[in-house]
Order: sequence, then structure tokens, then C-alpha cells
Amino acid sequence: MISKHSHEQSDHGEGVEVVQNQPFQDPHHGSGQFTEKRVYLNSKLPSWARAVVPKIFYVTEKAWNYYPYTITEYTCSFLPKFSIHIETKYEDNKGSNDRIFDNEAKDLEREVCFIDIACDEIPERYYKESEDPKHFKSEKTGRGQLREGWRDSHQPIMCSYKLVTVKFEVWGLQTRVEQFVHKVVRDILLIGHRQAFAWVDEWYDMTMDEVREFERATQEATNRKIGLLPPAISISGIPLLPAAIRSAPSSAPSTPLSTDAPEFLSVPRDRPRKKSAPETLTLPDPETKASLDLPGRPMSE
Repeated sequence: MISKHSHEQSDHGEGVEVVQNQPFQDPHHGSGQFTEKRVYLNSKLPSWARAVVPKIFYVTEKAWNYYPYTITEYTCSFLPKFSIHIETKYEDNKGSNDRIFDNEAKDLEREVCFIDIACDEIPERYYKESEDPKHFKSEKTGRGQLREGWRDSHQPIMCSYKLVTVKFEVWGLQTRVEQFVHKVVRDILLIGHRQAFAWVDEWYDMTMDEVREFERATQEATNRKIGLLPPAISISGIPLLPAAIRSAPSSAPSTPLSTDAPEFLSVPRDRPRKKSAPETLTLPDPETKASLDLPGRPMSE
């Protein structure tokens, strides 16, 4: 459903480009799936943020999915002191585990925010009645039309616990940017989980192989939609090279080794001298300065 949401939110020049989507093995968490994406979102930034970022601006998303535990990181090369780190744990309860992140965030100051996919308000521009859990009812599962207090009575139920850490270590902007990002993340989580629930009939019967094929086809369509060529999405492990010899991704522009300026920037050596200014500057004789008639200033006797 993340693939479908990304496709819907993408348009020419902006959206979500999938760079990698492949299996990944972790010595601690076991088998999982690694994805790397570029999120182009210049037009979605507030005016004060657009004023300080380049026109072609994207955030890199890297995610490691070891369900029921996932890690997602967002960084931006243009803003090296900016990062978002999200850890997610899933449990079959209604959000009653208050200590689920005690080990990961024991030294952090935390604010706990409950997100109700049925009753919390979302920005009006994102509202769709077909994705409203209060109106939607699943044909395949019978779930839906959630009412006030549904978390106390609905079965089955699962809670997605997320530990969101935002850092923007720039004096004068840190608090404003971090608060803004936390609000944006909350809105995205609310909208995304409402959609996942309302789209249940689309994914409920899928096998894992069908999920991967759906991802591949949707990601290629999304990359075309934002004006990019379909990515070569690997489904096998890629050994990591030592940092000293690791090359940049093929999508990154190469940096020329020569220190000479490009031809279109070089200045011709025999360029004729401009004639817009005089060759010499003549100053008035100090002894005759009293006779100068300066506009708007009376002459001295």
C-alpha cells in the first residue's frame, strides 16, 4: 500500500523514485527487505523552506523491514545536519504497551501521541469518503465503519508503535523545523494508515510473491510518472564493497578530474577590451574646484 500511496502522490517532476528494493539479511534481525527511495517534494515545502533549498530538492529514504520491526531513515545531502529516524514495532493490542521503546529511548525526552485512524481529523485536501474508516466496510473481511471507541471493542486489532526522532541542528531554525517535521510525519502516518485499512480488499488475498510483483510494477509506473526511467530493481543480495573503493550509484553525476574550467566558462584570452568606460579618469584641478557648479547646491561667494 506504500507503493500505491507513493504512486498517487507522484506527478511529473515530483514524487517518489525507487532506487533499490531487494532482500536483506541482518545478523540480529534476520531476513528482511531493504528499500532506498528519493522523495522529490519542493512544491510541498512551506514558503520559508523553499526560500533556502535548491529547486531540485529531494530527501533520501532508506528502510529496513524486518516485520514486525522496521527502521526508516530520512536524510538530505543539501542539509547535512537534518535527519529523521523512525523505528516501528507492531503488536497485537490497542496501544496499551507504554514501555515498548524503553530500551531505545531511555535517555530521550518523549511526547506520546495517539493516532486514531477513524476519528482524528485530517487536512481537508486529503479527505476521501472512500478512504474514511467511519464509512468504509470491507467486502472480504467484514471490517469497517469504525465508530467512536472502536479500539476498545474491535477485533482483530493491531497497533503500530513508532519512535520518531527529528534532528535539525541549525541555530535559529532548529525548533521551528523540528516541530514542522513532526507535524508532517504525524499527518502522513494518519493518512497512510487510513488508506491501508480502506484498501484492505486489494491486498488481503495477496501472497508475498504477488506483493513483490505489485511493488515492482507500481514502482516502475511511478518512476515513469515523475519523468524517470524504470529502475533496475534487484531481487538478490549485493555484496558491499569496502568504503575506500565503493563507487557512487550510477544515477549520480560524475565529477570531472580536471581542474580546468569547462569550455563554456573559460574567458577568451584575446577578448577585446570593453569601451563602455574611459581609458583614463580625469580629475578636476583642486585650485578651480570653487568654480564647479554642483546641482542643487548654491555657490559660495
